[in-house]
Amino acid sequence: MSRSIDLHQISTAKTNEKAIDGKTGGLINIDEFVTWQATHFGIKQKLTSKITAFHRPFHFRDEQLKGPFKFIVHDHYFEKQYDKIVMRDIFKFQSPFGFAGKLADKLILSNYLKKLLTHRNHIIKEFAETVKWKRILE
Repeated sequence: MSRSIDLHQISTAKTNEKAIDGKTGGLINIDEFVTWQATHFGIKQKLTSKITAFHRPFHFRDEQLKGPFKFIVHDHYFEKQYDKIVMRDIFKFQSPFGFAGKLADKLILSNYLKKLLTHRNHIIKEFAETVKWKRILE
């Protein structure tokens, strides 16, 4: 579910995120890229990310190739715990613009991105734990 381009678009509807280039539907895989267009802080922007590591079913990584950040590295880890799968996200990023960027990261962007990812993960959980997953994977 975390690799689903379609579910990503559903889970980020508030920012009007759309896949506009590369892999634009289905499940993204190693060495594939997607360009997202979204509106954040009232500004329409594009970000291209690529799956750079993939150890199914335990881990995958996406990294920004082009976009507004100096870098983004997003690791997704999956672990079976009893009868459930637990996902752990490690999201590292840095804005450009030196000290001003670091200040923006600390004061604004860290909290904003955490809320965005938390909301997205709640949607993924909802789809995974109900029959909604069939809309995405079938």
